[in-house]
Amino acid sequence: MNIFKTIGEDIQAVKERDPAAQNSFVIWLTYPGLHARWSHVVEHWLWNHGLRSLARVSSQFTRWMTGVEIHPAAQIGRRFFIDHAMGVIIGETTVIGDDCTLYQGVTLGGTGKETGKRHPTLGNNVLVGVGASVLGNITLGDNAKVGGGAVVVSDVPPNSTVVGIPGHIVVRDGQRVAADAQAAAKHQESLPDPMEEVCENLCERIEALERQIERLEKERGRQAAAPAEVRHD
Repeated sequence: MNIFKTIGEDIQAVKERDPAAQNSFVIWLTYPGLHARWSHVVEHWLWNHGLRSLARVSSQFTRWMTGVEIHPAAQIGRRFFIDHAMGVIIGETTVIGDDCTLYQGVTLGGTGKETGKRHPTLGNNVLVGVGASVLGNITLGDNAKVGGGAVVVSDVPPNSTVVGIPGHIVVRDGQRVAADAQAAAKHQESLPDPMEEVCENLCERIEALERQIERLEKERGRQAAAPAEVRHD
């Protein structure tokens, strides 16, 4: 455990990822996400060296001070950054790679009362947006992105972007998975919502059916108004 090296790397990571970051002293003093991360380094060491009760007590104190709950057993890589921090929860068997970023309100949790590995694994350079939940023993591949408010319950391939509830892959390896033409027309270059597209398609279908019904009713009205054919025996 080299806490001083970790502090230096984490401060540099903040400077690179947060446009509002100031000098190193202000970052060290005012970023609760970093405070929670640095406390976890110590708590993880305590956990691995048999001082588990002390590690849990310390993690609860860290939660009270920073608003971030990280289980001491969670494995976190280098240059980890929690932006704005408040409300973040990281479960016991979570594994996080290097250069990952979480925003406020993120949950890396379980889905029930499973035993063993029951929390997510994040690869390197993964970004999880505001209020997103990544649940269960699933894997987010390297360079994956999770949109704000998404609920992810299945594996995400590397270099993919996921949005929605439940999470849908909308970009993979730089290419949109949804209809490119429709997205371009709406200028949704970053995080399109596939559920919105489904709702729009349904609305268009309903309007088409209503027009068809209107035409049929008019034809029926014309037929009813036409004089009956006179029959001569």
